Amino acid sequence: MFGRERIEYKTVAQVRTMRRAGLVVAAALDAVRAAVRPGVTTAELDEVAARVIADAGATSNFLGYHGYPRTVCSSVDDEVVHGIPGDRVLRPGQLVSVDCGAVVDGWHGDAAFSVLVPDVDGSDVSSAADRALVAATEESLWRGIAALRVGEPVARVGEAVDDFVTHECDGRYGLVEEYTGHGIGTAMHQPPEVLNYRAGGRSPRVRAGLCVAVEPMLTAGSAATRLLDDGWTVVTADGSRAAHVEHSVAVLADGLFVLTAPDGGRARLEAMGVRVSDAVEPAAA
Repeated sequence: MFGRERIEYKTVAQVRTMRRAGLVVAAALDAVRAAVRPGVTTAELDEVAARVIADAGATSNFLGYHGYPRTVCSSVDDEVVHGIPGDRVLRPGQLVSVDCGAVVDGWHGDAAFSVLVPDVDGSDVSSAADRALVAATEESLWRGIAALRVGEPVARVGEAVDDFVTHECDGRYGLVEEYTGHGIGTAMHQPPEVLNYRAGGRSPRVRAGLCVAVEPMLTAGSAATRLLDDGWTVVTADGSRAAHVEHSVAVLADGLFVLTAPDGGRARLEAMGVRVSDAVEPAAA
């Protein structure tokens, strides 16, 4: 099962189980997204995700991980990643990133989204700059996913993200380097490391059966970050807002499959000319 650098390569049957975990994560995040509104606390968002995961017969892979106390990470405004849910009350126009994972039959799923809190009547009161930041972060995620190809270095993911952020976004955003994507399977974090930026050095080549979580983090200012005293919450050093998005992806012989996207990533990937695998779930007729 293990190859170079102890990368865990999955069979199609194992990827199908990971898809079950991915769908639980997708359902939990959909429920959290629907619950994001003014007056809601981040702890209440955590409870929403916990209920969905429990009702599905799955377990959280965040809760208790190295002592982490909650089911999701909820990062608000200048918080980049790993924000701990608590009594913080959401306000209109805030930027919230939610990261969540689940385990089904020993196999893991992991994904994240960023969203802007609407007004009390549901209207969009966010700034154009914040909307552009979230959109750029999401696009960088799909550029990175689309770069996964059998025979190519895993490093192509980071190169694709970096090229988009640096060149197509004209350097408007900071690209966080300290926190990266990762392999995923029988553990939430496993080899290989999946960088979000262009770097030198050797990189393992993609083989069928590789499953990774791709998760770029962009800021509206400097890419520098600092860790708060709680030992978890990462914030931007300059106080600028940040966005974080993530999907778990399987690479199979006949194409890619986004395990934590309800449609397997078909809408986005096929529009980019990327083949989506039919081995996990055949395309709808």
